[in-house]
Amino acid sequence: MKIDESWYKKPSGYPEHISAGGVVIRLENDEVYVALTREDDFDEYVLPKGHIEEGESLIEAARREIHEETGIKQLKLIDKLGVRERLNFKKTSWKKTHYYLFYTEQINAKSTDPKHKQGIDWFSIDKLPSIFWCEQKELIQTNRDKICNIIQCL
Repeated sequence: MKIDESWYKKPSGYPEHISAGGVVIRLENDEVYVALTREDDFDEYVLPKGHIEEGESLIEAARREIHEETGIKQLKLIDKLGVRERLNFKKTSWKKTHYYLFYTEQINAKSTDPKHKQGIDWFSIDKLPSIFWCEQKELIQTNRDKICNIIQCL
């Protein structure tokens, strides 16, 4: 499946959903690595994110979704990276996803969500693989300097 610009044009009358997730980074040999996951049926990677549950704050939802999809529990909130909008996968609703930057020293983890059986893979911020959602790759690239500068201060 190819994601094109049609996913990023909001149709009128579609319900809206709010999601939260994050870019999880770690430092190894002075190089920044990003945690990415895959859903069962796809070869391309995604950032961990998902719907907010009743009573959760955006940050609580981001932490929970990251833990469910990657298994990473040790997360230090660094900053908010922004909001990205698009149609959901089935093109039945409009999604607004709030993304946060988290730091971890946890390398190995196992997903608690059965749709993310692969858990996580770590990639250099300068050598990212194919990412399914265009806005997620753009989010990382747009914030690359910010991410790299912040991690040097940790």
